[in-house]
Amino acid sequence: MYDSILVATDGSEAADAAVSHAISLAASLDADVTAVAVLETRTGYDNAIVDPETVDEQRRERARSWLEDAEGLASEAGVALETRIMSGVPHEEILALAADRDVDVVVVGSQGRSSFKGALLGSTVDRVVRLADRPVTVVDAATEQDD
Repeated sequence: MYDSILVATDGSEAADAAVSHAISLAASLDADVTAVAVLETRTGYDNAIVDPETVDEQRRERARSWLEDAEGLASEAGVALETRIMSGVPHEEILALAADRDVDVVVVGSQGRSSFKGALLGSTVDRVVRLADRPVTVVDAATEQDD
């Protein structure tokens, strides 16, 4: 069914559930997983108080941590996992990587780290679902925890 899976993470609870789901799916299907964290470039800090390089390095360190967690889960499940940190507009980078890697399915969490908590889906997830040319699985944190 699926030989390759792309899962996006931003370290949110829903993204953690998506990573867990993608790895479980990969283990059951003997599929490979690529985990990606996209550093948003549209929210830069452009003032003298905050050093942009320091902020970027802190964001990269958090992304590395999220991906290391995914590597640990994949290792425990015996799943091949590759990680990527990218910079750009998240939905664009996720879709571009999915096309570049020709993955069979994209797995995302239902709500990311957005400040818009009232939205049904995060804006990145919404755009991935609407614009993808391949299946997208949206995982809710509460649903995954119930499994």
